[in-house]
Amino acid sequence: MRHRAGERGASAVEFALILPILILLTFGMVEFGRAYQVQTTLSAAAREGARSVALGKPAEAVGAVKNFDSTITIPDSEITISPSSCPTTGPTTNVQVTVSHKHKFLTGFFGVDVTLTGKGTMRCEG
Repeated sequence: MRHRAGERGASAVEFALILPILILLTFGMVEFGRAYQVQTTLSAAAREGARSVALGKPAEAVGAVKNFDSTITIPDSEITISPSSCPTTGPTTNVQVTVSHKHKFLTGFFGVDVTLTGKGTMRCEG
């Protein structure tokens, strides 16, 4: 294949122009996928905590949230339960568990961290 006189190295220049965009897209997909996985885990952990309270085991709710997944460390301060226990008489109510978690990005391209929130709601079966 013959190259014209002014085209030597053109593909290297084009690759150098496109490479940063490809790297940014790749890291963006990895960061978004990781954040989405953490978000779904927080939602599932919150549902598990709400289930514990709804079944009449409010003392086990925080433990159920914290032990749901070993890949995420959730301190007690990031877990909110409202109401803290289900009433035994009266109208049926719902219990809601909210888990807020600061998610740290791996690369730092998209900021340092973001707060992700998972919510779980269940009807009390008292």
